[in-house]
Amino acid sequence: MPTIAHWVDGKPYSGTATATAPVTDPATGAVTGRVALASTQDTRTVIEAAAAAFPAWRDTSLSRRTEILFRFRELLNQRKPELARIITGEHGKVVSDALGEVSRGQEVVEFACGIAHLLRGGMTENASTNVDVASIRQPLGPVAIISPFNFPAMVPMWFFPIAIAAGNTVVLKPSEKDPSAALWMARLWSEAGLPDGVFNVVNGDKTAVDELLTNPSVKAVSFVGSTPIAEYVYRTATAAGKRVQALGGAKNHAIVLPDADLDLAADAAVNAAFGSAGERCMAISALVAVGGIGDELVAKIEERSRTLRIGAGVRDNDMGPLITAAHRDKVASYIDAGEHSGAAVVLDGRSVEADGGADGFWLGPTILDHVTPDMSVYTDEIFGPVLSVLRVNSYDEALELVNASPYGNGTAIFTNDGGAARRFQNEVEVGMVGINVPIPVPVAYYSFGGWKNSLFGDSHAHGAEGVGFFTRGKVVTTRWLNPSHGGLNLGFPQTS
Repeated sequence: MPTIAHWVDGKPYSGTATATAPVTDPATGAVTGRVALASTQDTRTVIEAAAAAFPAWRDTSLSRRTEILFRFRELLNQRKPELARIITGEHGKVVSDALGEVSRGQEVVEFACGIAHLLRGGMTENASTNVDVASIRQPLGPVAIISPFNFPAMVPMWFFPIAIAAGNTVVLKPSEKDPSAALWMARLWSEAGLPDGVFNVVNGDKTAVDELLTNPSVKAVSFVGSTPIAEYVYRTATAAGKRVQALGGAKNHAIVLPDADLDLAADAAVNAAFGSAGERCMAISALVAVGGIGDELVAKIEERSRTLRIGAGVRDNDMGPLITAAHRDKVASYIDAGEHSGAAVVLDGRSVEADGGADGFWLGPTILDHVTPDMSVYTDEIFGPVLSVLRVNSYDEALELVNASPYGNGTAIFTNDGGAARRFQNEVEVGMVGINVPIPVPVAYYSFGGWKNSLFGDSHAHGAEGVGFFTRGKVVTTRWLNPSHGGLNLGFPQTS
């Protein structure tokens, strides 16, 4: 059985530790490989490679950096079906969804190809007599990216194209559940001409993570994952003096007003709740029906959901399995709890018959109606194909539900009333808002990030905020020596 190694200095690195973890095909339950789990010393070896490569990469011209980025972009564009199949084999999402993931990540690569414009500083001639002032942006040094299992290609690409383009070196710690996409991208970087040591991969668990969070050579940490771990990452890394952006969990609501197109809203609810088996931080997991539309809307959602084909991602199916057996069982336990608390199980995915292996990690689309805010199926981030439907009488009640949530990642409203939509985008306490758009993930030149317990730190991912995160500003004041500058003057300098 193959062992999935680390990637250091442009080549695989086995490390010194003997610990490994199984990597499975979620559609069959079969173990397809074992991933090496780095020791503290292994992680330091990877960090040291990134630190050694930093000075030369920092001083590499912008034109050379962007040339390599363009080449990486072209190689990725040519071979993304290959990467999509790797994602499907380890994560389980259907190939079309995996292709979409790669394409959205590639948007950030393309954005980073224009880094020269974004790193451009400013200059003021004669800010004072014969004194010029200029601003420049410089890279930080080695940076760490800790990414989750649900988007093994897209989430790392939210960060590393900008980090590399800006002159930093990178250590990527992918999820140990689906690590092969990270290694594939590392090889692609080498083929694109990226110098050894600029992009590195360390596989591991908490041991590797803790070293990345505390090692003094690592200057910044980008993290995406559950809220408790995001808070831990933020507190640990900031205490070690690092710059941190830690994106946490979510409980995303979609509000459907009585004037909405219910067919459009039903389509959107199915797509946003059950795509990628609900394993998306931007999935809609709570649908809020306003007024008397609940019965009709739920019936439309149920009708559409029953047509979904559940099975192996490499076949002609709409939804694949969950990532592990343990996660499947955890999600199923939330359905049990919701049913016991009084929610109506309109569609039950616990007994799904899937087009895949008998030992695959299957759970079909599930709809729970008449959910109340005190139920765990509503309060907790489930991260599975479970849609909870709540019913309220007014827009104000719906808005209060959303704003009372401790999470503030994404939300959506479905309406044909422009005034209501404009009011919602102004009043809702959430970082990313969709109006008749169920999954409002921003394009690459805007920034991704939520509010409240969905984000720790001040910086969002990619876009202009991403460039700011991976660089720091410097102001240079210049005056060339001239005899007239002589003499002593202990007063505070003034511009004149």
